[in-house]
Amino acid sequence: MSPLLKTALFTLVVPGSFAGLIPLLIAGDRAAADGAVRALGLLLLGLGGVLYLRSAWDFASFGRGTPAITDAPKRLVTRGFYRYSRNPMYVAVLSAVFGWAILYREPVLWAYAGAIFVFFSLFIRLYEEPRLTREFGDEYVAYMKRVGRWLSLPGRRDA
Repeated sequence: MSPLLKTALFTLVVPGSFAGLIPLLIAGDRAAADGAVRALGLLLLGLGGVLYLRSAWDFASFGRGTPAITDAPKRLVTRGFYRYSRNPMYVAVLSAVFGWAILYREPVLWAYAGAIFVFFSLFIRLYEEPRLTREFGDEYVAYMKRVGRWLSLPGRRDA
C-alpha cells in the first residue's frame, strides 16, 4: 500500500477522531456560535485542516512514510510547514480542537484541548524527540536548533 493511501487511512481514523468526531460528540446538540465567534472558530478549523493535510502530504511524498509511529518517514521532513514548526500536525489538531471549543463555547472542549496539548507535549519530549535524534542524528539536532517545537518566531526558539 502506498504511503499516501496509508496516510489517508490514518488521517481518517486518528486525527479524524481526535480533531473531528470526539469534539462533535462532546458538543452534542449545542448550538454553534454566530457572528465573529463563529468565523473565528471556523477559521481555526480550516487552518487546522490545511496545515494537517499539507504536512501529512509532505510525510508521505517526501518522507516516504506516514504519521503513524509504526510507519514513520524514512527521511527527515523539513519542508512545507516543517520549516516553521517541528510538529505542524499536532499544531493542526490543536487548532481544530480550539476551533470547536470556540465555535461551541463548551468548557469540556477547552479541557479536552488542554488535555491533548499536555499529551502531545509529553509524547513529543519523551518519545518523538529522542527517537528522531537516534534515527537522524546530527541532522535532527541541527533541525531542532533551527525550528521550534511548536512554532518558530523570529529571534526565538523553544527547543
